[in-house]
Amino acid sequence: MRCVIARYPFDLTKDGVLDSMKGVTPEPVTGESVTIGRRRYPVKQVGEVVTRQDRRDFSGGEVTRAMARLGFTCHAAPDATPAPAATPVETASALLGGTTSPDA
Repeated sequence: MRCVIARYPFDLTKDGVLDSMKGVTPEPVTGESVTIGRRRYPVKQVGEVVTRQDRRDFSGGEVTRAMARLGFTCHAAPDATPAPAATPVETASALLGGTTSPDA
């Protein structure tokens, strides 16, 4: 499949991407990601390995579109909102066997 990443045309195949990513250890996923084989890689890492370009030269969206067209499963960025922390009163109440919800 022909695609353009960072204004350069590439002829990518599913087998070619699988071969390129073979033996590459996935970096921690903090944004968009793609599942290749049994591993989940950040799209920027995949783009860098497959195109041999610096990851600052292309966007994650370009790589995501190319990988989706090749049939790989792409994932959106994980939800970055942490669960609200319990207040000291809620923590003490839970330790003493009370409820943890202030509404209860």
